[in-house]
Amino acid sequence: MLVLNIVLISLLVITSLLLILFILLHKGRGGGLSDMFGGGVTSSLGSSGVAERNLNRITIVVALVWFLSIVALGVIARFSVA
Repeated sequence: MLVLNIVLISLLVITSLLLILFILLHKGRGGGLSDMFGGGVTSSLGSSGVAERNLNRITIVVALVWFLSIVALGVIARFSVA
C-alpha cells in the first residue's frame, strides 16, 4: 500500500503541474486576467484551431487522470488500516 500511495501522490503532483501549464497555454477568450497580461491583443501568432482542439483534449485527459488519482488516494485513505 505504501508504494501505491507514493505512486499516486507522485502522479497527483505531476498532473497538477501539467494542468497548470496546459490551462495557462490556452488562448484567452477576452476579459479577465488574460487581458491584464496582454492577452487581449489580437495577433496572427496565435494557435490554430487544430492545435487549440488538441490542447483541449490533452487538458481534459490530464484533468481526468488528476481526478482519478485524488479519488484513489481518498479510497486508500478511507479503507487503510492504520
